[in-house]
Amino acid sequence: MSDNWVVQMLTNILNTWNSKLAEIWTLVTMSPQEFKGGAVWGVIVNIHNALMAIGIGLLVLFFVVGVMKTCVNFAEVKRPEIAVKLFIRFILAKAVVTYGMELMLSLLSIIQGIISTILRSAGMGEAGTVTLPEELVKTIEKCGFFESIPLWIVSLIGVLFVWILSLLLILTVYGRFFKLYMYTAIAPIPLASFAGEPTQNLGKNFLKSYAGVCLQGAVIVLACIIYSVFAASPPQVTPEMAPVTQVWTYIGEILFNMLILVGTVRMADRLVKEMMGV
Repeated sequence: MSDNWVVQMLTNILNTWNSKLAEIWTLVTMSPQEFKGGAVWGVIVNIHNALMAIGIGLLVLFFVVGVMKTCVNFAEVKRPEIAVKLFIRFILAKAVVTYGMELMLSLLSIIQGIISTILRSAGMGEAGTVTLPEELVKTIEKCGFFESIPLWIVSLIGVLFVWILSLLLILTVYGRFFKLYMYTAIAPIPLASFAGEPTQNLGKNFLKSYAGVCLQGAVIVLACIIYSVFAASPPQVTPEMAPVTQVWTYIGEILFNMLILVGTVRMADRLVKEMMGV
């Protein structure tokens, strides 16, 4: 590494960004069971099992309320076709609540398969990296002490922005995991609404929202792939420019690409909802 303090500052912050991007690349291809060694998943499973009894109780309640609202009188319930319909609804709702976790994990597995297909199709096994051009390094090293002061100020501004963007990016990806955990933990309660016809929309909206959270991973991967293509073609540095202009131009273009990536990742939830029509 160069002994120049401006070069060191820029190199360190770009290495930090690259490490965060690599971490995100790993996280979006990881299942909730593997995240943090599975410790969090064990707690979520315990909560899910504890709420199962409440879910079963709500299942009966939603079923009774549904029967009262859809049937005019008790005599109508005795009709064979109505009784069979209600019985099948209750059994299916009971199965959804009992095997809700397996259903949700199967859906997540399908989405993870989509993510793997996207990665194979793009031919990428890791995220793109950003490096400081050798021409820019030589230009900065030629500057004297007083000439380096504006370079240091510009670099410091870039460092602050990169740190903020890195934080936003990693928080968004971690937030997706927290959503997956929360949906899985409380699943028995909203899934119990399938027992009643008037309340079944609660369960449908819950599954749609969960599918949307799963699909966020695919949108994040696509955003990282597009960014990696941009990173493969670094900004051109013009030697004729003043050193501070060269540094500012380079940092500005890098920050612009980073901002696009962070903005796309942050809007992943909204993009998925628009695609699903939720």
